[in-house]
Amino acid sequence: MPDKLKLTILGRGSAIPSKLANQSSQILGIHSKYMLIDCGEGTQNVIRQLDLSLARLNHIFISHLHGDHILGLPGLLSTLGMLGRKGTLNIYGHANLEKYIEQQISFFGEDFGFPIAFHAIDPFHPAVIYEDKAMKVTSFPLKHSIPSNGFIFEEKPKPLHLCKEKADKYGVPISQYLNIKNGMDYVDEDGRVIPNAELTLPADPSKKYVYCSDTAYNEKMIPLIEHADCLFHEATFLSQQKLRAKETQHSTAAQAAEIARKAKVKQLIIGHISARYTDFEPLLEEAKAIFENTILAEEKKSYWF
Repeated sequence: MPDKLKLTILGRGSAIPSKLANQSSQILGIHSKYMLIDCGEGTQNVIRQLDLSLARLNHIFISHLHGDHILGLPGLLSTLGMLGRKGTLNIYGHANLEKYIEQQISFFGEDFGFPIAFHAIDPFHPAVIYEDKAMKVTSFPLKHSIPSNGFIFEEKPKPLHLCKEKADKYGVPISQYLNIKNGMDYVDEDGRVIPNAELTLPADPSKKYVYCSDTAYNEKMIPLIEHADCLFHEATFLSQQKLRAKETQHSTAAQAAEIARKAKVKQLIIGHISARYTDFEPLLEEAKAIFENTILAEEKKSYWF
């Protein structure tokens, strides 16, 4: 499915790992790249179990510096070094994340054997933190007990489709195909202008994935995440623990669904479930009552959108 994004859940749990859930981590496959989002304990074990290619992993995005989101990172970096990695690994996160990794390197007395490029994220303002020809990644502030960021992974507008039948009809040379896909009209040898709309079909829609963990209910994010194809939003508690959610700056399943409803996203995935729950279905039911197109994150499962 080359035209779709692939999200693989590595961990759907929260601060304390349980028999039902590893700590927070997931991989987004986009345009032949792997982008790791958070790296709780056990992340690399699940990656190895799923036979995901670490050679395709060049970007790691860390939402905040709580242990259940970063403690798997030193082990993963060590494994990459032992596997002989040579290419630069880009890591995006709070400025103090670099100090944390440098301490690990200092403690063991040697680096990991490959370059690491740290990119500090502004925890208080939205900003584009990665961009290439096909996509961009934007960070934005969440509402949590320490500085925390969400991430928007967004494809750039795709080229138009060339209508080969019309191109042949007007004698369009192959050398002009790319220009036409990019929106230009075609001028033939006689100077006649063939409008672009006559030669093309609409482009495939660009995809948008949003990751929000950890955060209290926060409507300020809605303008940024509107109409996302898929939203992952933490749902640490049921509404019965709404006060506890407020105290710890987390969200209930109902609050996650309310954000999804107001942002008019296409699909909601809930995760970051508290270890107090041994049955996750009530959280799913609570969310679906507000936003029907909600699914519960399942570990080692991939979602295409």
